[in-house]
Amino acid sequence: MEKKMCMSPVNENVLVEDMDKFKEECGVFGVFSKETMDVARVTYYGLYALQHRGQESAGIAVSNGEEINLHKGMGLVTDAFDENILDKLKGTSAIGHVRYSTTGSSNVNNAQPLLGKFKLGSISLAHNGNLVNADVVRELMEDAGVVFQTTIDTEVILNLIARGAKKGIENAVFDAMQAIKGSYAIVILTKDKLIGVRDPNGIRPLCIGKINDDYILCSESCALDAVGAEFVRDVNPGEIVIIDKEGLRSINFAEKTKCETCVFEYIYFARPDSVIDGINVYLSRVAAGRKLYEEAPAEADIVIGVPDSGISAAVGYAEASGIPYGVGLIKNRYVGRTFIAPSQEMRERAVSVKLNPLKVNIEGKRVVLIDDSIVRGTTSKKLVDMLKKAGAKEVHFRVSSPVIKFPCYFGIDTPHRSGLIGAHATLEEINEAIGSDSIGYLSIEGLVETLGKDKSFCLGCLNGIYPISAPLEASKERLER
Repeated sequence: MEKKMCMSPVNENVLVEDMDKFKEECGVFGVFSKETMDVARVTYYGLYALQHRGQESAGIAVSNGEEINLHKGMGLVTDAFDENILDKLKGTSAIGHVRYSTTGSSNVNNAQPLLGKFKLGSISLAHNGNLVNADVVRELMEDAGVVFQTTIDTEVILNLIARGAKKGIENAVFDAMQAIKGSYAIVILTKDKLIGVRDPNGIRPLCIGKINDDYILCSESCALDAVGAEFVRDVNPGEIVIIDKEGLRSINFAEKTKCETCVFEYIYFARPDSVIDGINVYLSRVAAGRKLYEEAPAEADIVIGVPDSGISAAVGYAEASGIPYGVGLIKNRYVGRTFIAPSQEMRERAVSVKLNPLKVNIEGKRVVLIDDSIVRGTTSKKLVDMLKKAGAKEVHFRVSSPVIKFPCYFGIDTPHRSGLIGAHATLEEINEAIGSDSIGYLSIEGLVETLGKDKSFCLGCLNGIYPISAPLEASKERLER
């Protein structure tokens, strides 16, 4: 049975074009310092480096060894924090979160980290991912009298840990992980410990870094670079990492499973300067572009990429084909999520807000346009129209990922399957719908080859085969009740 996925509530001021991409998940960051590090500011800069993973809200929780103080707000990291706020967040350890809502509505109550007080004392938690059994666990806990303050599945995890408080934090976390299913990279803060957890399939990334004797946990290695930390290793699938004054130790809470990182981390989500599970994101995208030319060649005068995530693949396509790479689309980097969208009248007048064609490079030329993915196809059509109005003789659309045919259940906000153009249209129909002269996608086999045949990945949105059984009921919609 196909599960219906609901889109998160759409702000009327958000550009319609923004809805035609898979949405960012979330980013988590944590630091434990034995020295006199300003952990709040380190977390702030770490979250700034992870801003691409979520722009709806940001939060930082700091422990001073006795209590945990929390601040969170809506918008970007720079919107949620200023010097005065950071000055008040003093301590020796911290966790932070940037959010795009995949479950729960977009408001400050659902912003993370969450903070609770239990027998263990104060505990704060931040989570990237999605639990496929959150609605079931939540209902059982509500029946037992547990009161929930938010509509996000992160609170389910927090309450599960609280339930096992008398066993101690490590046992409580271990037991909680046995009860949940799905994708998750979690950072947990107590008064004297920083804990990181990665799901048994390793769908969501989490890595460990170090500054002298101080440890850092974060979603992507680019955040380590941003704060001057050295990369140590990735957290293993099914591993709990405990960091305190004694150093770092780990517990495996799941039977050994193969790592199946979300393939879209490499295609689209991660920053190109990150390395995830041993794979350099930038090099993987360039390799995908090379393979794309091998599988879907085109005769053209110039190769251009859709900023920003299509550019690396465009470089690879140009290298393999010998067709010159050039800049064809200029991006306005000052359009935020709350930008007021043009009216229908303005759209009809072809007002371009986010991207503008560089006419001097494309006029009179046959253009290969590289994008990382096509979800609904609405933006792809606008891009083709834009290039042709700017004088392109031909536009050959090439996609550096396979056809998206299925929704994601593990922390990416995707449309209903009926909203995915690749789920119900042939290549010829997609080509006709977006108005290109030809279209070509990278094959699943080609994608896996560029990432490494010896590795495994979550390819559920591409082939419908998920590492964890997909839920039969719409857990997102039930959580919104």
